[in-house]
Formats: sequence, structure tokens, C-alpha cells
Amino acid sequence: MNKTELVEAIAKEAKLTKVQAKAALEAGLKAVEGALMKKDGKVTLIGFGTFAVAKKPAREGINPRTKAKIKIAAKKVVKFKPGATLAKKVNK
Repeated sequence: MNKTELVEAIAKEAKLTKVQAKAALEAGLKAVEGALMKKDGKVTLIGFGTFAVAKKPAREGINPRTKAKIKIAAKKVVKFKPGATLAKKVNK
């Protein structure tokens, strides 16, 4: 499912116009993004799952083309852990 299909699904389920559904989706995504940008950012949606920021330490890697060792910088990544309800529905 892409963003356009998600907007259509939201519009149908919530009985909104596509414009309203897109605005609602954009607002929701912006709120999640804003919460993740804060220190110890975490967003928990009970039954659905949790979005959290994790730190990946710097590490050494290998360039597959030249086989030379390279340093990979530390960075933050967003992780998602599905909630119990979502996990059960997916595994039916």
C-alpha cells in the first residue's frame, strides 16, 4: 500500500473526503515525527505498536567493491515494534 492508497482507505473508513483524509494523515505523521525528534522520542499506539528512536554505534565495515575497510558513523534509526493485537492479526 502506498500513500495514495492509504489516503483512499482512510477516506472510505472514516467517511471523509480524500482531501480531508490526506490532511488528517499528514497531521498524524507530523505529530509522530515531532515526538520522535524529542529526546528519548517514542510513540506508543496501544494495540498497534511502538515507534522508537534507537542509537546505532559507529562500526567498521567493508566496501564490497574494493574490499577496503571503512568506518561507518554512528547514527539514530527509527524502529517499530508491533503491538500484541497487530501481531495476532498478522499471524492469523
